[in-house]
Amino acid sequence: MGSSNSYVDEIKVAIMKQRVTYGLFGGNSAAGQYKNEDGCLIWLDDKGEWEFAIVLDAHYSAESAELVIAIIQENKEQIEEVLFLPIQDVFHTLSQTILTIFQSPSFLKRCQGTKGETACLIACRKGNYLWWFNIGDCALFLHHPELINLGEYQQNHRSFFEWIGKESAFHKGVPCYSTGVKELRKGTNHILLTTDGLLECPDSNYSEAAFIFEKFKKVDCYGGILALLTDIQQKNVRDSTTIVSWAVEINDIGTIPSDLHIAGEMR
Repeated sequence: MGSSNSYVDEIKVAIMKQRVTYGLFGGNSAAGQYKNEDGCLIWLDDKGEWEFAIVLDAHYSAESAELVIAIIQENKEQIEEVLFLPIQDVFHTLSQTILTIFQSPSFLKRCQGTKGETACLIACRKGNYLWWFNIGDCALFLHHPELINLGEYQQNHRSFFEWIGKESAFHKGVPCYSTGVKELRKGTNHILLTTDGLLECPDSNYSEAAFIFEKFKKVDCYGGILALLTDIQQKNVRDSTTIVSWAVEINDIGTIPSDLHIAGEMR
């Protein structure tokens, strides 16, 4: 949580269990930054079957991000049970579980006593699939050569005027959120979640995902994230940025069109 350590004028990049890398930067005090309202949570299983990650971007205070992290942690056992379900059951059940948690009367009451709201992006990789549950304007990217050739990077839709907290998209009769599942392609799939400090950095092109992944050429996730955060620090960004990223190797061939040429090229 940025409220625990703001990382204003400071970059932190670390690797969890040699699998998932996270980077934290609280923004530049010279640009007027004095607090960090971002947060993240990462869970990994021991056998490499799945990764579960959350990035949060709160405003007005970090209380809403703290509350979301707390409610997810309180339900950790239930969520992990879902993550170990057979692949054909896990994502539908996970979506329902998260929705039930966020719609519970006790949680909504806690939200109403909170100062501010937060965007919340949850992502999970299991097997050769990537799932997400999104409230607000954090971004989820997927980098793979077959997708790049078609100009596809971003998986979720950044949705504005959606939050969870004091003014919540879950307080009204119909909750507002988006969720989805993406089949990963054979080979290396690079997954990246980020808050919007990176995307809205002045004098940069990071609003276009291709420029984000340029920083990962010839380096690993650690080197790429460090390069991104160093660049936005030098560009005097004010807003804080939290990045979570990892790469996974997929052996299965992804779905292809029925008229695929034997040589492997699409018409």
